[in-house]
Amino acid sequence: MNHHTLHQTRDQAPAEPAGEPDGGRGWTLMEACARNAARRGGHTALICEGRRTSYAVLHRDSNRAAHAMAAAGIGRGSRVAYLGRESEYYYLTVLACAKAGAVIVPVNWRLTAAEVAHILRDSQAELLFVDQEFAATAEEVLAGAGAGGPRTVVRLDATGADGVHDRGAGLRAWYADAPSHGPQPGTGPDDAVLQIYTSGTTGLPKGVVIAHRTFFTLPAAIRAAGADGGDWIDWRADDISLISLPGFGIAGLGWFLHGFCAGATHVVLPMYAAAEAVRLIGQYKVTITFVAPAMLQMMLDERGVTPEAFASLRKIAYGAAPISQSLLRRSLEVFGCQLAQIYASTEAGSVAVCLPPSAHRVGSALLKAAGKACPGNDIKIVDRAGRTLGPGEIGQVLIRTPAVMLGYWRRPKESAEALAGGWLHMGDAGYLDEDGYLFLCDRINDTIIVAGQNIYPAEVEKQLGEHPAVADAAVVGVPDERWGEAVHAAVVLRPGARARPRELLLFLRGRLADYKIPIRYHVLDTLPRNPSGKILRRQVREQLAAGQEPPPA
Repeated sequence: MNHHTLHQTRDQAPAEPAGEPDGGRGWTLMEACARNAARRGGHTALICEGRRTSYAVLHRDSNRAAHAMAAAGIGRGSRVAYLGRESEYYYLTVLACAKAGAVIVPVNWRLTAAEVAHILRDSQAELLFVDQEFAATAEEVLAGAGAGGPRTVVRLDATGADGVHDRGAGLRAWYADAPSHGPQPGTGPDDAVLQIYTSGTTGLPKGVVIAHRTFFTLPAAIRAAGADGGDWIDWRADDISLISLPGFGIAGLGWFLHGFCAGATHVVLPMYAAAEAVRLIGQYKVTITFVAPAMLQMMLDERGVTPEAFASLRKIAYGAAPISQSLLRRSLEVFGCQLAQIYASTEAGSVAVCLPPSAHRVGSALLKAAGKACPGNDIKIVDRAGRTLGPGEIGQVLIRTPAVMLGYWRRPKESAEALAGGWLHMGDAGYLDEDGYLFLCDRINDTIIVAGQNIYPAEVEKQLGEHPAVADAAVVGVPDERWGEAVHAAVVLRPGARARPRELLLFLRGRLADYKIPIRYHVLDTLPRNPSGKILRRQVREQLAAGQEPPPA
């Protein structure tokens, strides 16, 4: 891999943006970065492993990196891949791409070399940034790519003569001699800036292309609705935000970019660990964060944790996976702050539906809801023929949002299907109540059909999660000669807990219709999940098929 020192002829710097064009929807990330530097230059933008980066430094260095990209032949629409853990240098690179007119393609560092190769090949990435930790994977991928791989590779970090690892040293050396004024790529709010590959639970991952406008639409819609955001998801300039979810997904990166546009401070975890998250919340007086339910559970289960550890928090947003009622009750008791549930997808770009803090009351039936459409968004439920269904009728969830993706990269047919009629067709089944609250049943493709009866695994998993011995649960359908499919459950037990299959079966009786109750129960050490916390049921089925068949309940 080669290191490069690149230069770019100085251009006229663009004027700082004045006001908020189109109510905030007309911004680009480049303009937001310039505004933050002008108005909040000395304010801390990022904290990672004790290192602080101000908005002024972030603006200056992302300008330099953007010019270095241009000198490497990266221009408007070019794809730039990033393979590395979260740090201030990742977010600097994201902003540099925005300023170069390029599209950042974050790569999940948990992937195999073959999976990384697919993303680099499919995205046609011309430049690759890579951490030292994943250099061997990158070398393997590039060796097999030949002339079809990225033409420029930049190592992000370096090890000094003293043997000390310096995160970001390679990147800093790469752009050190580039000019620091703002480039002018000519991009607008509807230009692509981000390409995230779906988790690929079925088939090869697809590149979801996201525009600059995505990260401004929700705050603008909340303001237009006359709301201050307090009862939705809001980002404030005085917030200290903990980025808990991985930045290679829309949940983590979108959370940063929304807070960045508000001028907040972000505390970055290179990799989530519950003990470290609890420590950072206390050390930096974190006020807001976004987590998957499993992360809530892990923080609450940390030894010696008390409500005082979370005293600085004003709001926790959670989503990306179902949450049990017992975990919700415990979270309300211990965290002592507002809770807001998020329902979205990579394709939706931003928060589509929110269960606001006002609905988070112990005993409220709304705690089972995903929420209501955020300001500026719409929801409807349709049947297989596309007919709109009424309250209480289960069908496919459709979302209409100005934050929606531009489409799937180089997949026009699938893009047209996903966005047919101007509505994003979600992969979830659900229904609306009389007040417009969305209740999710499950992923459409995960629906289990037993003798013609639809069973939604999430419903069964929630009830299993209420058992005091069960820490986690996944429910899947397996082929059955008599009924078509049979319901099987995989459970992870709490440390030291025991639960026999018959005990679990009896626990579910009276809570679920008999045909929904699993006939077999498997105890696993852990459940496979994707980086955003969603259970990978295909892998659960494979694990159950490979393991010893347990006795029936």
